Amino acid sequence: MKIKILIVEDQFIEANNLRLILEQACYEVCSIARSVRIALTIIGNEKPDLVLLDIFLQGELTGIDLARQLEERNIAFVFISANSNREILDAAKTTRPYGFLVKPIRKKDVLVMIDVASYLHKQRREALNRKPALPNGAAESLFSAEFKNILGNSEGILELFNSIKIVSGSNSSVLILGESGTGKELVAQAIHRTSARKTKPLVVVNCGALPANLIESELFGHEKGSFTGALSKRTGKFEQAEGGTIFLDEIGELPLDLQVKFLRVLQEKEIESIGGQVKKINVRVLAATNRDLEEEVGAGRFRVDLYYRLNVFPLFVPPLRERKEDILLLADHFLKIYAKETGKTFSGFTSQVRDALMRYNWPGNVRELQNLIERSVLRVEGPLIDALPLPAPPQPEKEDPAGKKRTKTMVENERDHILSVLEQCNWKISGRGGAAEILDLHASTLNSKIKKLGLEKEVAFRRKA
Repeated sequence: MKIKILIVEDQFIEANNLRLILEQACYEVCSIARSVRIALTIIGNEKPDLVLLDIFLQGELTGIDLARQLEERNIAFVFISANSNREILDAAKTTRPYGFLVKPIRKKDVLVMIDVASYLHKQRREALNRKPALPNGAAESLFSAEFKNILGNSEGILELFNSIKIVSGSNSSVLILGESGTGKELVAQAIHRTSARKTKPLVVVNCGALPANLIESELFGHEKGSFTGALSKRTGKFEQAEGGTIFLDEIGELPLDLQVKFLRVLQEKEIESIGGQVKKINVRVLAATNRDLEEEVGAGRFRVDLYYRLNVFPLFVPPLRERKEDILLLADHFLKIYAKETGKTFSGFTSQVRDALMRYNWPGNVRELQNLIERSVLRVEGPLIDALPLPAPPQPEKEDPAGKKRTKTMVENERDHILSVLEQCNWKISGRGGAAEILDLHASTLNSKIKKLGLEKEVAFRRKA
């Protein structure tokens, strides 16, 4: 059945451009609305399936006001705007749109977004009528072949599996969101492995671990003699990924000047090495961050146009504390792996340990759980894991002289968390199972933080004393 689309846009050129794009793609287009009042009349008469909606319109009401009514009526909608104001973005986000299209609008982005929005809206409608019920272990056996190393039965993980299957068949950019340690790189691997590019390279780049003066050369390459010290030609990561996929982890760390070059890659599918010529490339871009990019946009640290280009299909990896039903499944999985590696035999965990695993909040997410199980296997001889080196619970809030509780500052919370992880690792900084790995930081970055926060190993012993 042909999808009927309503355009709500008060700028004639923008609205007409959208109409031409849609009609050329064989969509049915309703009358164009330039205000909320006109849009509601058209909705009542023409019954659109999906609405492309600008935020600022003619009249007193905005696109956000209309979006709330569309949500109540269960009509799919996508915002079209170039506004980067944080308050406006937050307000728009509360209406649960299926996405944002940034102006000036590109045909490819429009068509991809409509496909995605239509599919997700269909899934949402079906979910209202039925909730999938899988027996314990069913999700693991069902998805283990396609999504190797991503385990879980929780609703959040099942939704993630479904989203990966949707997006893997396209070439659209994907922004993978989630806290440190949730497994964003595993998601990128699963997307690549289930895509048509699976026989080509998957190149992984950690933007946060690269020195600022080397990022451009690392990503785009350089020619011999293009700058002091360029003794030979260097092929950049984008060119190395030709025909395949590049995964840019911690994309929020990319400097503003390089964000411009990266935007050109997404828009024009071409790169320019330092001292070289413009070259066309065929690379799919996956990116990830644990930062709030909307906040970064509002603060001027991340380009709004780049954010929207990346955010065509966002995937959210839920934190471990929001998928409690997966904790013991993951713990058993890691126990089998490390028992096999060490040649030990374990039948599982004691009931007290299983209770402790479920009670703990897991600020380091799956990576923290994995490292904890590895250390436990090394310490215990078996047959049961009967103790866990869990970090000490957070200290109670201090009271001010008036007797009122004082909320800790961000610096104090960061200091306490880093110190807790350092103690947990016996002050091992780098390497497998080290604090830098658990905190998802480069070792040099962690050392700088330790120095800046004035942390010393003796502090740990004084606190325990």
